[in-house]
Amino acid sequence: MHLHLGIGLAVSAIYVSALPSDIQYPRAGRQHLITNLKRTPPKTPALRVSNGSQPVVFNANTASAEVQGIINKYSQASQFLNGIGLNPETHPATSYAPFNDTPILDYFRNASSELATPLAYSENVNADASPIIGLPQTNYTDFHAMALKDDVQGGMDVSYYGPLQFGTPEQELTVSVDTGSADLWIPVNCPSCSNTQFAPAASSTFQNSKRKMSLVYGAGRVSGTVAHDTVALGGLAVDQQKFVAVRSESEDFMDYPSSGLLGLAFQSISRMNAPNFFENLLSSRKLPAGIFSMHLTRGQVDGSQICFGCYDLTKTVGPIQWLNLTTRTYWTVNMGGMAINQLQSIPTNLTAAVDSGTSLLLVPDAVAKEFYDMIPGSQDATTERGGGFYTYPCSSSLSLSLSFSGMSFSIRTDDFNLGKLSEESTDCVGGIIGVDPNSGFPSNLAIVGDIFMKSWYSTFDYAGSRVGFAPSVNNK
Repeated sequence: MHLHLGIGLAVSAIYVSALPSDIQYPRAGRQHLITNLKRTPPKTPALRVSNGSQPVVFNANTASAEVQGIINKYSQASQFLNGIGLNPETHPATSYAPFNDTPILDYFRNASSELATPLAYSENVNADASPIIGLPQTNYTDFHAMALKDDVQGGMDVSYYGPLQFGTPEQELTVSVDTGSADLWIPVNCPSCSNTQFAPAASSTFQNSKRKMSLVYGAGRVSGTVAHDTVALGGLAVDQQKFVAVRSESEDFMDYPSSGLLGLAFQSISRMNAPNFFENLLSSRKLPAGIFSMHLTRGQVDGSQICFGCYDLTKTVGPIQWLNLTTRTYWTVNMGGMAINQLQSIPTNLTAAVDSGTSLLLVPDAVAKEFYDMIPGSQDATTERGGGFYTYPCSSSLSLSLSFSGMSFSIRTDDFNLGKLSEESTDCVGGIIGVDPNSGFPSNLAIVGDIFMKSWYSTFDYAGSRVGFAPSVNNK
């Protein structure tokens, strides 16, 4: 399958030769462009791993629970993607232009002269500062990025979470960062909750609306009321930020590493019908650019990051390739095909939601079957591991890629490999999962999770209605 990329041949020639051979990078050409959280069962004992992050034996419980959670998470996707049941747009980014990546393109044209430089972040945010971190001979003291931790279970990178401050004075809680939902929630006076909770009596700015709210996550549920208080990330603060003050949660939430969830999709699908933390930062003009960018590690507790209003050049090894959004609900782009070894491909014509709150990659089962049919020796593993899972020979030499809006992006094989069926098995389980059409999952939807995002530094351009992918330093 030929690849297309919306930058000049000169830029491509400079950076492609220096990039790792394990990843397939786009080539020059034409440019096209339910507030639910996956929850997993209580942690199981760590398994031996290979290649630094992948399990020797597939953890069926963790993966199956996540798949069921994703299906429930997108239970209203068919309506939302067809414009039904959406909240009105409030246009919080009207004062922002699409992100200007010209300095990044210029940097990679001259990448041999000076390298991007890591730096310390400050909590003093200035909306007039340059939003690009790491350019040589440039001052970036006006940024604070959220450092994320990676919750690794059974060799899977299950969740990425980091700290937010709530109330006056501040109380710090951790939240999972989720581009596949649009609401913020934390536990508040919750007898059944096991993680750190917010103490409303200790905050002089807390207000509770008493409006009841219940959210369903796979087999679990949280419920509470809509409240508001000051929410901050370092020097980035939002007064009267709405969130769900969760008062009860079901048992499958126990032992989860973070206290709550930070949804970063569009207000159009918010269950509270309220702007999220990022949208409020935009409307109050507190960011240098109308973007947030994410770097996700693989198999490492520390090192991941989300940067609000900024782009961290030190986390990339190539320029950004932009994809126009197909809706402003989830962060959705057109997914035109899937390929194996650049020789075989299948058309898909799917709407793909880029979802940092999902580990795997889900497609309709008919698409998954066509995909695995391209891998010699692959089999439907429904009998052994439940519906949607497929196996393939562990010894297979694979080069995997997805096509978005006419451009092709690779998935690393060690991210795709979820582990062997058993210690003795020569078959491995693939990370692309098929979803039964009878489950209610839309027949034209794909969920593109961390299996993909670990290879691509991802920029969510709210002002420009697009998502950008740049090759990650993970692949050096």
